[in-house]
Amino acid sequence: MTPATLTPPPVGSTGPKPYRWSAAEFHDLSDQGRFEGKRVILIRGEILQIAAPNPLHNTSLTLAAEVLTAVFRPGYVVRNQMALELSLDTDPVPDLAFVPGSARDYSNRQATTAALVVEIADSTFDYDITAKAELYATGGIPEYWVLDVTGGRLHVFRGPAPLPPSLGATAYRTHLNLGAGDTISPLAVPTAIVSVADLLP
Repeated sequence: MTPATLTPPPVGSTGPKPYRWSAAEFHDLSDQGRFEGKRVILIRGEILQIAAPNPLHNTSLTLAAEVLTAVFRPGYVVRNQMALELSLDTDPVPDLAFVPGSARDYSNRQATTAALVVEIADSTFDYDITAKAELYATGGIPEYWVLDVTGGRLHVFRGPAPLPPSLGATAYRTHLNLGAGDTISPLAVPTAIVSVADLLP
């Protein structure tokens, strides 16, 4: 299911124009409680509403957070469905982002990069492996995982590289499609071995 767009009324004196939100405005609205009861993300200035997580999603999110937090400590902190400002107008609010430093390093600022981003995909699977992958690659995220909870697969994207200049975008060079019997070592922690089965509900 493609996320629904939440946009304000058109503005402009010469004709209707869409209003593009900045990441700062997006967070201000969130702080004001404007999105209470809704899951929203900011993609290239558009505020998109995504479906509320179901029990399968929540179980996998909890498992992945437990397993990967143990792998990434010390030196990294996990941010669970928190801001990750990839640009001035994009914050996809990933399910999990493993960012350098400690929790207190982000007391007065949002995270802007991560060693690993993980999205838990059920109804948003197609969006997560296409549009979201392009966003994270463009944002310079070196490794991006999509955990397909309905298909029982882990999709691993690595190595962001620019596409031809005419396209103005970036894509991952590598896409691994792993099953429950496979293991994977995160690029940032190459000595760790993660079982895909341990991430699945």
